[in-house]
Amino acid sequence: MRRELLLGCGASKDKRLKSDTPWVNLTTLDINPDHKPDVLWDLEKLPYPFMNDTFDEIHAYEVLEHIGQQGDYRTFFAQFSDLWRIMKPDGMLYATCPSWNSLWSFGDPSHKRVINEGTLAFVSQKQYQREVGHSPMSDFRNIYKADFEVKGCEHKNDTFIFVLQAIKPSRYYT
Repeated sequence: MRRELLLGCGASKDKRLKSDTPWVNLTTLDINPDHKPDVLWDLEKLPYPFMNDTFDEIHAYEVLEHIGQQGDYRTFFAQFSDLWRIMKPDGMLYATCPSWNSLWSFGDPSHKRVINEGTLAFVSQKQYQREVGHSPMSDFRNIYKADFEVKGCEHKNDTFIFVLQAIKPSRYYT
């Protein structure tokens, strides 16, 4: 059965990306009980309260920039590893966050990090294989074994939109 997760749903349950297909079996998650999510949870608390390989799609709109701290690579990789864990093979992550040069990227006092095209290189094992030893890319494979393929990314107005596909099994190797 198809399952979808909306992280940090807030008061809106709208599907902003891939909006041409309606929600099928949506689970909502938020830290604020006033929003009446299906799951009340702090996204900074790992692991997330779901079994492995649960979701076909995860949607995160204007939420990932609120987690961790800029430069906190441990939290970054732990979070993306756990998102990967709860996604089915070939599952898709649809996300938006403020563009790096947006007034909102650090103008919002609750924003803790910026995600951009360069950041996404670090969630793909294929990029490590291609870049490590041939470019300045840092090697985090000692703590990051998950694997995503970047299926698309673009800046639209003040928003950075990206789509990742969970690659399972991971292409990790040393």
